[in-house]
Amino acid sequence: MSGLKIWLRAETKPAEARSALTPTTCKALIDAGYDVTVERSTQRIFDDEEFAKIGAPLVEEGSWVKDAPKDAVILGLKELPEDDFPLEHVHVTFAHCYKQQGGWENVLSRWHRGKGLLLDLEFLTDESGRRVAAFGFSAGYAGSALAIKNWAWQLTHPEGESLPGEVPYANQDLLIASVKESVEAGKKVAGHYPKILVIGALGRCGKGAVQLAKDVGVPESNIIQWDMAETAKGGPFNEIIESDIFVNCIYLSSPIPPFVNTETLSTPSRKLSVVCDVSADTTNPHNPIPIYDITTTFDKPTVPVQLPASTQGPPLSVISIDHLPSLLPRESSEQFSQALLPSLLQLKDRKSARVWVQAEDLFNEKVATLPASLRA
Repeated sequence: MSGLKIWLRAETKPAEARSALTPTTCKALIDAGYDVTVERSTQRIFDDEEFAKIGAPLVEEGSWVKDAPKDAVILGLKELPEDDFPLEHVHVTFAHCYKQQGGWENVLSRWHRGKGLLLDLEFLTDESGRRVAAFGFSAGYAGSALAIKNWAWQLTHPEGESLPGEVPYANQDLLIASVKESVEAGKKVAGHYPKILVIGALGRCGKGAVQLAKDVGVPESNIIQWDMAETAKGGPFNEIIESDIFVNCIYLSSPIPPFVNTETLSTPSRKLSVVCDVSADTTNPHNPIPIYDITTTFDKPTVPVQLPASTQGPPLSVISIDHLPSLLPRESSEQFSQALLPSLLQLKDRKSARVWVQAEDLFNEKVATLPASLRA
């Protein structure tokens, strides 16, 4: 084959079952003349044979490092494993380094040192500035599901045992059934459905969080939907601590006052017992939920919030998983990959296609902000 080479790397993040390409979108690229290579994976929701059946050659997991041609575009989702070797390829991925997250300089400088190129999936936008593909809806949906399960778990396990780990669900119906069971268990103890406050409710992520709550039977009157108009006055907000569950779905692009802090959590009237920070800006210095400092994982979904000993109210824990859509890997992968496909079909014209030109310009702009010692 002589078309542009795309190399789908296997994801290495634990419990990451999603894929940037599905068999459907992989076939569409092959049919369009692209040369697509797929790494084998033991954790991807799509079996290797699903890709083999549509004509994609399979190679060993992680072999892109040594075997991928230098002109191949390396396609993946989550950030690369921590390492220091320079990156020579063009990578299309979520790198989580453009907003000066913890360790961003070391991550970004790898492409600069290797004369490679990062085309960050988070910042691919259309003419109106809207992201061409995003996992937002699935992230909000999954985050809301875990938040409700945690609310019920805390009520039914008052001895303080943490919410057990979760594994990806084969389909959405199974997730809904599991959360409905939790809702009923929690309702028996509390005597009511949870009151849920979603901030960022008008975005993709927020709409997903709201939809899950509706799908599992939470009355609309119990789902408070806030967006920029409601938060314009600046936090902290008492409405958060007056809710049972707070789901944060905002896209943080600039410093804002905190939505909640230790002082407001010490209020005697606090009902809040679960925070789900879907945005997961844990290492961002402007994180508007400065009550925790670690990213949680599917095997340990929650982290307790340390409050003063005299604080009244229920125990409080935070969910901050940065790959929530993996809870529904097949559906979220299909949605994302289909949305990304039109842009991938323009990769052969990367030097002139607006979405990719803009992504390369942004990379150069971010590289220019690296410390001088890393730009030498």
